[in-house]
Amino acid sequence: MVKHTQKDSEKKPAKQGLEASHREPNEIGASTPYDFKSKSLTAYGGLLPVANMLERLKFQELVEETLTVKRLTRSMPMYQFILAMVVGCYVGFSRLNHLRFLKREPMLTGILKVLLLPPQCTFWRFLASLHLTVAQQLLKVQRAMRNRVWEAANVKLTKITLDTDTTVHTLFGQQMGARKSYNPKNRGKKSYQPILTFLAETREYISGELRTGDRPTGKQIAQHLSGVFAALPPTVKTVFARADSGFYCWEAVQAYQTKQCQFVVSARKTSRLLEALQAARWTGSPRTDADGQCEFRYQPEGWGTEFRFVALRYAKKPKAAEAGEPEQYQLFDTPEYAYRVFVTSMNAPIDVLAGYYRQRASAENLIKEANHDAGLAAYPSARWAMNCVHFQIAMLAYNLNCWLMLFNREDNTTTSELQHTTLATTRLRFLFLAAKIWRHSGRVGVSYSDHYPEQGIFQRLIERLRAITETGAAFAPAVSTVLRN
Repeated sequence: MVKHTQKDSEKKPAKQGLEASHREPNEIGASTPYDFKSKSLTAYGGLLPVANMLERLKFQELVEETLTVKRLTRSMPMYQFILAMVVGCYVGFSRLNHLRFLKREPMLTGILKVLLLPPQCTFWRFLASLHLTVAQQLLKVQRAMRNRVWEAANVKLTKITLDTDTTVHTLFGQQMGARKSYNPKNRGKKSYQPILTFLAETREYISGELRTGDRPTGKQIAQHLSGVFAALPPTVKTVFARADSGFYCWEAVQAYQTKQCQFVVSARKTSRLLEALQAARWTGSPRTDADGQCEFRYQPEGWGTEFRFVALRYAKKPKAAEAGEPEQYQLFDTPEYAYRVFVTSMNAPIDVLAGYYRQRASAENLIKEANHDAGLAAYPSARWAMNCVHFQIAMLAYNLNCWLMLFNREDNTTTSELQHTTLATTRLRFLFLAAKIWRHSGRVGVSYSDHYPEQGIFQRLIERLRAITETGAAFAPAVSTVLRN
């Protein structure tokens, strides 16, 4: 039987199901209604990974075993006071009077297991009651936490680079220990000059201390370096170090040699060293931006032995000489040339050493991050002990970001590919997350928006942190791939 009708002439049957509804944008304007009836909403949903990491690595037990605080507190235990100030710096509220804005923050009070935070005066009295030894004990806490993070995050670095530097914190009050010293941005103002050492591969804060505004002596520098070497994880076998001319002294070199650490330190200008530079044999420097380079053996006055010195020189331009530009901090000036000199125990070529030392500038960025983002320079009091303790609390908040980044790294990443996410960027991407805290059948949970663009990364971080398990005296790796050099 042949049908003469056209193939598409028959009407198709109507669809029985409902058509998919098209979403419409939420129009918000001047007449949009609002209320204050919702409960348990938080703007800091990104604190959940922080709480997971601290709980899995037993941060509370570590603090309670290490810190010796004799003051009896009523509103909160000692650990909760410390954690509240650390998390406050991590969130961005570095001053004690800023904590009142987090008084009833559901996420923070949930982590602290309290209904609300005590007032500012209570935090101030607690911080004032801590002795100066608590600052050193907080360094021990960070040292133990670093070892646990490296075990759980599967970090096994055998070669590391230490970047040591100082910074200037200008003071405008009557703080104890303030001195009028080197302060290029605010000449004549009193300041502090703390010393900090960072790990170049992971950007972690290794060790440091708050110092008066006086220039550190050789003995103080050696004590700081001894503390740095004691804080290194046990997997580290080879250590390299870089420092500016503020650490150019025999005591620092001795400290490096004692630990068999290979170093490169910027030299300080002396008349004897200038004579040695002018008498040295100079050659061209095609692999650097300098006009010439040289190397020679030289023993500074008061040093026990001679060392290898390498130098770069830059021909002065007449225009720069007439402008009367100030002398740069690490350059030697003569009428014809400006010099850059390093003392080193390494045998690498001059251009390699110059490029290697130039990477030390990243430590200045880390110090800037600690100052502006972690609240390092926000000293709470005129008392020296309070400021020293607050210094270590702020750096502990800085390290929280570095440790989370070690857990959140991509698989098969090397140290050269490991990207550092600043604390300010971390807050925008992973911390300032709108969330709702719910309670049902005795369980408490956190719900995030389905529009969050970093869902995959955030979920991977949570899964890795919750996979941390303790095996005897160590922690089993929660990240499958090893981070090596």
